[in-house]
Amino acid sequence: MPIGTFIYRIAAADEGLYYAHPDGKLRLFGRMGQDPIGEVTTMKAILHDQDVLCVGEAAEPSVEDGELLIAVKATSVNRADLLQKRGNYPPPAGASGILGLEAAGEVIEGAGRWKCGDRVMALLPGGGYAERVRIPAAMTMPIPESMTYEQAAAIPEVFLTAYLNMFQLGGLQAGQYVLIHAGASGVGTAAIQLSCDAGAHPIVTAGSHNKLQACRALGAMHAINYKDGPFGPRIRELTDGAGVHLVLDFIGAPYWDQNIASLANDGRLILIGMMGGSKLPQVDLGPLLMRRLQVIGTTLRPLSLDRKAALTADFTSYALPRFTDGRLKPVIDSVWNWEQADEAHAYMEGNRNIGKIVLRVT
Repeated sequence: MPIGTFIYRIAAADEGLYYAHPDGKLRLFGRMGQDPIGEVTTMKAILHDQDVLCVGEAAEPSVEDGELLIAVKATSVNRADLLQKRGNYPPPAGASGILGLEAAGEVIEGAGRWKCGDRVMALLPGGGYAERVRIPAAMTMPIPESMTYEQAAAIPEVFLTAYLNMFQLGGLQAGQYVLIHAGASGVGTAAIQLSCDAGAHPIVTAGSHNKLQACRALGAMHAINYKDGPFGPRIRELTDGAGVHLVLDFIGAPYWDQNIASLANDGRLILIGMMGGSKLPQVDLGPLLMRRLQVIGTTLRPLSLDRKAALTADFTSYALPRFTDGRLKPVIDSVWNWEQADEAHAYMEGNRNIGKIVLRVT
């Protein structure tokens, strides 16, 4: 068992002690009263064994130089959590095996400019579904005074993802068109707001009347129901044949041809998910060459600490005044007590949410 591995006790008849294997699954370590493991300060956490989530106990994380210890008040559900609990998206090396990529809470061990009692929110490599989490001070953001912990927990993952991909990688500028798939998702609702704030023109796809309405209310210039037929011809029509400058795509293979056809010359396709699949049986590279198109694949979680710290600093400087005065806002579909994590995951898998699904840590 790796050094520093968390030990978990689950409320079960076997009195088992478990540890989180690097693949994210729980493995039996020993039995209460039979295999001594030394003194461990524990906390409550949501533990998982594939599809089964339960409240158990985990060792409280210990902080190193430059890290904060946060008492978590709220966290949020992300599709990465659904993948990780099934072993399809393991945490980065050294990260907690506990689910949860973002948290909002109160500092209980400070570092740098952060002191005990500060209200903070942060992007995490893992560990958000717990009473305590550690995080490098450089990846931490202050919570605006008017904002609740639940609202703050709906910000880090989706807004940092949208900001990174649209501006730092996508180079989106005022007056340009951006096609945002899954417009009513957490990232989608963040991307609509950020693109509007930058003076760009968002066009979205979504799969229901309510979701399309929500996207328009956030500022989407046009909203297309992908269930009504191909979106490619509509994009050309809406842009007077020019196409969009940027596509933000979560779907992958099924949308490839239409995404490429929807791009303007010199356009960029940013691939941030593969919900529809990753395999393309045949690809024509000609349009990429002749129309000077760029395809960029990216995920936020495995980025280096330095890159995530720089991203956090840039985003904080840009966005915090906008959250404070209301130009930007977290979009929350629903708030669940964290004991309802199983139901919250099922709700997300049913594609029912508009915006973020938040878990209140009690």
